[in-house]
Amino acid sequence: MAAAIVTDVIPPLMAQERMPPDFPPLRIVLSRSEEAGSQYELGLMYAQGQGAPRDRTEAARWFRAAADRGDARAQYLLACMYSAGQGVPQDKAAALTWFRKAADQGHARAQYALARIYRAGGGVPKDHRAAAMWYRKAALQGYVRAQNDLGVLYENGQGVAQDHVEAVAWYRRAAEQGDALAQNNLGFMHERGQGVAQDYAMAAQWYRRAALQGNPEAQFNLGVMHDRGQGVAQNSDEALRWFRKSADRGFARAQNNLGYLYERGRGVPQDYAEAARWYRKAADQECAQAQNNLGVLYESGQGVAQDYAAARGWFLKAAEHGFAVAQYNLGVMCETGLGAPQDYSGARKWFRAAAEQGNASAQFSLGVLYDKGYGVQQDYAEALAWYRRSAEQGDPAAQLNLGIMYYHGRGVPQDYIEAHKWLNVAASRFLPSEAEKRARAIKNRDIVAKKMTQLWLEEAQRLAREWKPKRTSRS
Repeated sequence: MAAAIVTDVIPPLMAQERMPPDFPPLRIVLSRSEEAGSQYELGLMYAQGQGAPRDRTEAARWFRAAADRGDARAQYLLACMYSAGQGVPQDKAAALTWFRKAADQGHARAQYALARIYRAGGGVPKDHRAAAMWYRKAALQGYVRAQNDLGVLYENGQGVAQDHVEAVAWYRRAAEQGDALAQNNLGFMHERGQGVAQDYAMAAQWYRRAALQGNPEAQFNLGVMHDRGQGVAQNSDEALRWFRKSADRGFARAQNNLGYLYERGRGVPQDYAEAARWYRKAADQECAQAQNNLGVLYESGQGVAQDYAAARGWFLKAAEHGFAVAQYNLGVMCETGLGAPQDYSGARKWFRAAAEQGNASAQFSLGVLYDKGYGVQQDYAEALAWYRRSAEQGDPAAQLNLGIMYYHGRGVPQDYIEAHKWLNVAASRFLPSEAEKRARAIKNRDIVAKKMTQLWLEEAQRLAREWKPKRTSRS
């Protein structure tokens, strides 16, 4: 939701900066050319090619003349021309000077431009405090974009103390004026319950208002609401419709979701080739989820020719973005030697990266490396620590191995109660398709039970019944 850097072209002129239909002829304006207002008007005529030949150099000359006389409108447009190098050599320092002159006179668009320069660090050191100050000046004049961007600063705590209530207030001001960005942002705050009570129906309303204006992020968000049935009736067809609208506008997350629907055949005929096409569109925009998903298709040969090297390449791209699932997948390929020689060092690196983000599968796999001494010095205590983190999230394979570690006293003092508990929990969590693993958990549990007193057994069973998976943040 962050605002972009200042535009590198002259922005569309506001109503007060457009020439009225009855604008006087060029000769009349020229006769008053010593007046700042007339000089500004001449600049507009040459800039727009209305009443005079389109000539940006001449436009800049007249804007400069008016700007030197203190006309804030001319100062602002001259700054835009210096920023873009239109009619004058590009000069960011000169642009900053003229934006500031206009802003100091209360010109809202100049204040907004100055705020964006300070926020992005365009020609000046980044300064969120200064950005917030200039956004506020423009926002208090009713400038919609400044109101939205000031809301973003309050939401993120940039240059101001984080205050979701204040963020909502500024988003609402802009949203009620019809600003699609603010409407989407206000919908997000209602969806998350930040600064307002959580209200999915209200979130969906604001998303819809922005989506109907063509905002691709809002279209995506509205699609998600329809897909989940949050704030609106669950409707896969509507979800698909909004995802497609957003995807057609180039929104990467929508393209990824559309690929997922084609891959799974949800609301559309299953079509792996179409899934791959949409994943690639999003992946080319550096969408990490799509890069991972495209890697999965290359690994399995669904919708594309099977290509382990290509799969690794896409997993690597997503992994370098910090996407934990891709880091785990890349670790698996390093461990198994698919697409490149087997590399336990690489496997450890990527398993650890994902594990530290809370990925349970990676935590289990990292535990296995330390347990077996694959590519690392065998270390039962380290293995046990990773098995535990994975087991506490509910991974049955980690629970099975953790139970065995407690039974043998590897990396931890021998403890039959803990061993029985974890083996019992594991047996209850393996899927029907994992019957062999479930049977192994039961077999080991029963071996442990034979070494336990009745009181120990009852305690282990109680602990297993009361166990619940821990929630953790995941990428």
